Amino acid sequence: MTESSQDGATSLEPWARALLRCPVTGAELVDGTDENGQPVLVSQDPERPLVYPVRDGIPVLLADEARPA
Repeated sequence: MTESSQDGATSLEPWARALLRCPVTGAELVDGTDENGQPVLVSQDPERPLVYPVRDGIPVLLADEARPA
């Protein structure tokens, strides 16, 4: 993994990025920003979208850290 970039939440290699999934729903995760402009990963589950923080360029994919989108 590498540090956070300005273009997205994470600067992972494409193959590694494609492997990331929501630990709660298994849905794909996409880059986003929260209401404060901080990077997040957003679960693309239409029934239960969740948001995960990215701290120092590292996605925090813990169920306890997720919040509703």
